[in-house]
Amino acid sequence: MRLVEPWIKVEKFDGVKIMKKIERACRTCYRSEGNITEDSYKKLLNNCITRGHESVLEHEKITVRIYCDIGFYKDVTRHRFASFSIESTRYCSYNKDKYGNEIAFINPSAYIKDKEIYDTWVECMEEIEKKYMKLKELGATTDMCRLVLPHSTAAEVTMTANIREWKHILELRCSNKAHPSIRQILIPLLKLFQKEMPEIFANVEYDREFPEKDYAKLTIEEEL
Repeated sequence: MRLVEPWIKVEKFDGVKIMKKIERACRTCYRSEGNITEDSYKKLLNNCITRGHESVLEHEKITVRIYCDIGFYKDVTRHRFASFSIESTRYCSYNKDKYGNEIAFINPSAYIKDKEIYDTWVECMEEIEKKYMKLKELGATTDMCRLVLPHSTAAEVTMTANIREWKHILELRCSNKAHPSIRQILIPLLKLFQKEMPEIFANVEYDREFPEKDYAKLTIEEEL
C-alpha cells in the first residue's frame, strides 16, 4: 500500500492573452473592434461579468491534470460543460509491476486530524489492498476487483473546461461547503487564476480557513 499526496498540473497559459481573445470575440456583438486598446479588455470583461453576460467566457479553455481520489472526480464530473479523461479502474490492474504491485491511496491527513480515526482509516486501506490482491490471485478480473476499491483510491484525471465553466466550478467547489479533498486541490487553482486573470476571477470567494500548508502541489507544465 502506498499513501500519496494529491497534485494538480496546469497547462501553461497566458492569462492576458486569453482575456484579450475573449474581448475580441465579445466585440463582434457591437462591431466595436476599433475600440480595442492595450487594456480595454479590463473594463469590457468587468462590464460583462457585472451584467451576467458570461457566455463570452466560453470562447477560451484551460486543461489541467489532477492526481486525486475517486471521491474527488465523482463530485467534479457532475459538471456538465467540461471534458474528463479518467484513469479506469476497469483496466488498471494494481497488482501489475506498472503500478508497483500495490494500490495508491490519497492521504487524507489534511482533513483527518484525529489520530485514532486516521489510524483506523489506514488499517482499512491495508485490508482492502490485501483483499484486492487476493481476488487477483483467485483469478478475478479487474472488473470484479474494482468493486472493493474505496473513494480514497488515487487516480489521474485530465480535465478541460472553458473559462466560464471554470468560474462556475470554482465558485461552488472552493467554498467551505465542498468536500475538503476538493478544496485542497481547487483552491490553489483558483488562486492561480485570480493572479493571472483577475478581471474574471478576482471576486470568486473561497474557504480562507483551509490551511495553505495542506494545499495540493500545483505546477505549470508546457505539456500535460
